[in-house]
Amino acid sequence: MQYKLFALRKEQNMSQSEVASLLGITTKTYGLKERGESPFDSDEMFKLSRLFNRPMDEIFLPRSHRIGDKF
Repeated sequence: MQYKLFALRKEQNMSQSEVASLLGITTKTYGLKERGESPFDSDEMFKLSRLFNRPMDEIFLPRSHRIGDKF
């Protein structure tokens, strides 16, 4: 599951339907992607990054793999 994405969506008081519409996909497809059952494509990740004003790695990469983190 994309926990960070779920949290960002809730912080913005947005429904899955609203985000899906902005991405140009169905609510069902968005739900599958948010639950990690289907991957986001690069265009969708870019749009979500812009929507939530967060870098893509912050949203989609595990904490231990974020760009700029020290190992």
